[in-house]
Amino acid sequence: MEIRGNGIAQKVLENIHKVIIGKEETVRLLLTALLADGHVLLEDVPGTGKTKLAKTLAKSLHADFSRIQFTPDLLPADITGLNIFDRQSNAFVLRKGPVFTNILLADEINRATPRTQAGLLECMEERQVTIDGISYVPGEPFFVIATQNPVETAGTFPLPEAQMDRFMMHLYMGLPTKEEELDILSRYMEKEPLEELSGVLTLQELQQAKQEVTKIFVHRAIQEYMVDIVSATRNEESILMGVSPRGSLALLRCAKAYAWLEGRQFVIPDDIKAVAVPTLAHRLLMDFGRNDSRESTAYIRKILEQTPVPTEDFQA
Repeated sequence: MEIRGNGIAQKVLENIHKVIIGKEETVRLLLTALLADGHVLLEDVPGTGKTKLAKTLAKSLHADFSRIQFTPDLLPADITGLNIFDRQSNAFVLRKGPVFTNILLADEINRATPRTQAGLLECMEERQVTIDGISYVPGEPFFVIATQNPVETAGTFPLPEAQMDRFMMHLYMGLPTKEEELDILSRYMEKEPLEELSGVLTLQELQQAKQEVTKIFVHRAIQEYMVDIVSATRNEESILMGVSPRGSLALLRCAKAYAWLEGRQFVIPDDIKAVAVPTLAHRLLMDFGRNDSRESTAYIRKILEQTPVPTEDFQA
């Protein structure tokens, strides 16, 4: 695997691939969302490595990690925490929930009811948790990796549009090739690689990398190219609801992070094309009561093909 990005990114990507076989682009996009200060929704059938990828990334960083197993009987207070009366001190004491961490794995998020899913909205968007009228900071940095099974799976609840829009990227694992699956069997024959994995990046280094990402230059022509792509989703008759301004900002931040990973100080059209589908497709509402991710993905790809690509010199 060729890695052209910063040395920090190279260390993390190589460390993740000690556990995860293949999935190079998925891993790169996951790291892109982390550097862009967003959250990720990983979707695929059970057993494709969604949870293992999330744990591997968390272990590669010297960061606090929490996991929530979403179930139909899970309550919002189980996520955020609540105040418990302490008889000894004769006062209420905050019992913090698992959101008070740096990396939160929301496992099988669509197995919980919409009310419980909404418990993550505030901390994902505003980076704060409000309990009994008092706001708390969950962690810095704060990165949510949610996994979900396809909506056709028994016992799942579809994520509402507002929840989907909070995720910067919607990624899919996919099944391994024959060669990759043989490598998996060989690597896991006698040991569990995740247990031997150690961290290679400190929170201070991560914050420094995120600061560098914010300084990536974006030419005016590239900005217009992004706006043209987003505007096309709002003017398509087959799309009931196009990409919101939040989606435009997500596309900008992801493109800058992807350019940084590629070792450049400026964004080019190929960066936009690389992140457009996972950043925009899940924000489209194709039909009330039904949303086909394959259909929305096809529309974004069609828009990318039809939108004129700028050819200026994009360096500052």
